[in-house]
Amino acid sequence: MLGGSGINNDSVFMRWMRVELGKLNRGVVANRKTLSQLLLEERPSSVTKSGDEYLFNEQIIEMLAEKLPGEIHDNLKFPIFFFNTIKVDESCYLNDKYALRALQILGELGESRSLHEGKVWVGKSIAYSIMKKYPSAIQIVVG
Repeated sequence: MLGGSGINNDSVFMRWMRVELGKLNRGVVANRKTLSQLLLEERPSSVTKSGDEYLFNEQIIEMLAEKLPGEIHDNLKFPIFFFNTIKVDESCYLNDKYALRALQILGELGESRSLHEGKVWVGKSIAYSIMKKYPSAIQIVVG
């Protein structure tokens, strides 16, 4: 207890952590768009949580459109999010079945991977290498 106020150290720490994590995620896209939507835009873009414009790499978007089947275009939202949690050191997760399928089609994740309890866990090194391969199409969300 801090000064008898009924506030414990854990709740103060967790509140501080939420504020700091929010700062780290300011560059994360707030309004994700489907591949179909991005293909219709002259300059594929969205807006970050901080209100800044987020430009997608047009060549990457076009390449993904060519490689991915049409039925995925209307459901796959960009950027694809990998979630990095402070509770797990070496892995992060996807929680989007369309993103998982797209990454499997692209050969980035194995066909044997599947969602369990709404998530598929991936080594951070794999997620970061996918992010480097598809600039602007992948973001790491810290939480």
